[in-house]
Amino acid sequence: MKLRHSAYAAAFLLTLSSAGAVAQPAKPADQCFFTSQFENWRAPDARTINIRVRGNQYYRLGLGSECRALLDPGARLVTTFRGASTICSPLDWDLKVSSGIGSPAIPCFVRTMTRLTPDEAKALTPKQRP
Repeated sequence: MKLRHSAYAAAFLLTLSSAGAVAQPAKPADQCFFTSQFENWRAPDARTINIRVRGNQYYRLGLGSECRALLDPGARLVTTFRGASTICSPLDWDLKVSSGIGSPAIPCFVRTMTRLTPDEAKALTPKQRP
């Protein structure tokens, strides 16, 4: 009887561990970049920031809510990077936006980070391209 319970417990634990592995997809190696490689940005609207990295790679940052300061003519990104010098996911961003000199920096929560394909990058309009 004890052996059967042990087998059930082992099967249950194996199921839990494999379910956890499925829930945590691996990050593609090409999704990451060094903070020093971040070059430019442009916000086509208050919920999206397109960034250029290493000259020819583009990412789209989807924000969790509107960040109206992005649309101001003098808007500046204020980024703080702590710890590792790589950006691989939305959790790696500590992003704020200032609408000009003397304006307080407003936090903007990055919800998604997507690397654009070469075709998607080519399709960016001048208003969208960093």
